[in-house]
This record gives sequence, structure tokens and C-alpha cells, in this order.
Amino acid sequence: MIETVFTLAKSNERTAEKVIQDDNLDYIHMLFNKDEGLPLHYSNSNVYMTVLRGNLSIALDDQKVHVYPGGTLLKIPYKTKMNVQNLHDEMLELLVIKVPAPKNYPKE
Repeated sequence: MIETVFTLAKSNERTAEKVIQDDNLDYIHMLFNKDEGLPLHYSNSNVYMTVLRGNLSIALDDQKVHVYPGGTLLKIPYKTKMNVQNLHDEMLELLVIKVPAPKNYPKE
């Protein structure tokens, strides 16, 4: 086989699986129930966040929370303060792609 095959979790439980972490990118699959999310943090790369299902509630830098439905793709720049949450009843499922791979950014 030439290709490498990866299988994403199918769950109703909180999940943050690092599917691919290599020299090119990080590819992360996340599932959050209502009132779950990520700790407040700064993006460590350019982030491409796809909402697969549910509604993403996200505050970036000093902006108020914006809500994005399934089928939305966000491009978030390096060093952006991020508050990622699911404030809705439906499961939130995200694909997060970090390019370039965070390990390729110089440490400050």
C-alpha cells in the first residue's frame, strides 16, 4: 500500500486525538459535549479549523464569542488567543490542521 490510512474516532465522549503529527502539519480531531472545550491558549501555528457538526463558540483575541455552524472553515493566524467551547446541546466535532507543524516554529 502506498497510502497511510487513519481512522477517526466515532464517539459521544470528549476526544482530542492527534491523528497526524509530522514535519508538515498537525492534524487533530476533536469532539466536545455541551460546556466542554479547550483551555484558553494562543495558537502555536496557523490554524485551519473545520466544524464538522454542531456549533463552535469561539472567542479570538479580544473579540466577543462568535458561533459557527457545521460546514464552516476558520483560518486563525499564529499567536492568536483562542477560547474554544461548545455552548450548545449538540456534540461539537472539529478538525484542526496546524500548518506549518508547530515544532517548526522557533521557540521564543
